[in-house]
Amino acid sequence: MDRNKFSSIAHRDHAFYNPLSEEKIMKICQIIAPKPDDKVIDIGAGRCELLIRLAENYQISGTAIELFSGAVEEAKKRAGGRIPEGKIDFIVDDARSAIKNCEQGGFDIGICIGSTHALNGLSGTLQALKKLVKENGYILIGEGYWKQPPHPEYLEALGGAEESELTSHADNVKAGQDIGLIPLWSYTANQDEWDDYEWLYSTSIENYCLENPNDPDCEAMLKRIRAWRTTYLNWGRDTLGFGLYLFKNTI
Repeated sequence: MDRNKFSSIAHRDHAFYNPLSEEKIMKICQIIAPKPDDKVIDIGAGRCELLIRLAENYQISGTAIELFSGAVEEAKKRAGGRIPEGKIDFIVDDARSAIKNCEQGGFDIGICIGSTHALNGLSGTLQALKKLVKENGYILIGEGYWKQPPHPEYLEALGGAEESELTSHADNVKAGQDIGLIPLWSYTANQDEWDDYEWLYSTSIENYCLENPNDPDCEAMLKRIRAWRTTYLNWGRDTLGFGLYLFKNTI
């Protein structure tokens, strides 16, 4: 079973690939208040809904870096008719390779929401965006955190994850401060937002398999999503948080 296929189906009805409400995400955009033709880079942009909305509402110019070509094809379809052609430069590549060809200090806003693994975790992502974003520009990060110490069975259910892979909400803010960024704002996903995200995530797979019973991947997808749902209900709901963090860059 292809992981990208699974994720695409599971997220097919999500506006964004994270548990924060659209209201909170768009509020952060209002705080940033991009100017027309501001240059915005999004690492792990997925279907590029955020970049598309920024281009729609603020007329920014975007650079989307995304490894999964299927997500980029979907993004191009979504962008068509909503924003002028060429407002977003779509790059299908590994983030670590792609940013080598991006201008240092060439962006007004740098974004990475839920994809810090693409640049070696939160610290590596903050360091990379600090170099890409110009002085007094904005850095917007979406990152998980532990609400409480994770149970060993939860870490095992996550595929042998380690507690050190995430820290606390306060430490996520501190990670930016430690490299000279100024924290401006943060939102965290509340319980209703998490439930909306997780139930839509699992329901999308369940419905897809009912609609496509001859797909040879259905059995594997159902096994995976049902195990994931149990993991969320037993441990994740009380343990895993997700925050959106807005920083001002300083050189």
